[in-house]
Amino acid sequence: MIQKIGNVILNLKHYSGKDHYSDGDIENELLDIVKNHSDFTEILKNDIRWPVYYHLTPIRRNLLEWYNFDNSKSLLEIGAGCGALTGLFCEKCADVTAVELSKRRAEIIAYRNKEKSNLDIVVGNLNEIELQKKYDYITLIGVLEYAALYTKTPSPYEDFLKNIKSMLKKDGELIIGIENKFGLKYWSGSPEDHTGRLFDGLEGYLTEDSGVRTFSKQELEELLKSIGFNILQFYYPMPDYKIPVQIFSESFLPTIGQIDSFIPSYSQERLQLFNEKLVYDNIIKNGLFDFFANSFLILCKYNGDEKNANSIR
Repeated sequence: MIQKIGNVILNLKHYSGKDHYSDGDIENELLDIVKNHSDFTEILKNDIRWPVYYHLTPIRRNLLEWYNFDNSKSLLEIGAGCGALTGLFCEKCADVTAVELSKRRAEIIAYRNKEKSNLDIVVGNLNEIELQKKYDYITLIGVLEYAALYTKTPSPYEDFLKNIKSMLKKDGELIIGIENKFGLKYWSGSPEDHTGRLFDGLEGYLTEDSGVRTFSKQELEELLKSIGFNILQFYYPMPDYKIPVQIFSESFLPTIGQIDSFIPSYSQERLQLFNEKLVYDNIIKNGLFDFFANSFLILCKYNGDEKNANSIR
């Protein structure tokens, strides 16, 4: 079944009839907002609820607004959510395909971008969808950590990434945004973003398995190399990839005094066991910022020489 909202094509052929991922009924409000507003400034001034802020704030665009996309290329956005980055991708690329599990979220994306003529949205589980072409860019922003929930194999993260790599052109690029399980905020008392449990990732997710987990930088390097991505560039969004106001790189790491903010826990209260600014200064002084950064933005390529998978840092 194909539906059209404005200029946007909504493909429901693979939709199961049930939205498997949602923030709840507040998404009905979000749908109403995007149907009736193109500018969310006043709404964000007056509505302080986290889901409203998270899905509608333009700060989300900071994650990749700086990146020099080739505007003649194609992009596949996996797990597009409510479209916080979809419009940016449409502005920067020739054509965009967004894959989203939830029909309601897909409708939010479509209404937000109804004037865009270069956007198709496919509703369904990526693992059950056969796309008809390969892409120059594929994005996984806040998605890889959920792979085990939707890829029912003994090695879900590896198999999910192998499937994605098969959809990428040989000279294409995979872009990943994900939390660092060793992020400093978790040591200081912020609950794990997905499970809500203190120190869950630090302890190796030893409690009841939610099917969601994040990784350290070393684990991500090993995982991506095992799939054949042998050219990796790590960036460090601060305070994290969700609401980034600073982005550091391997060639421009922070200096003492540049990390100057308390890291909030957006959807729940958190402890603060120590002064994170002072601890970050000490971490930076000792050359360990990449280990304790709260999240990662990773640009991944493969050059065909998969036997010599060396990370470029």
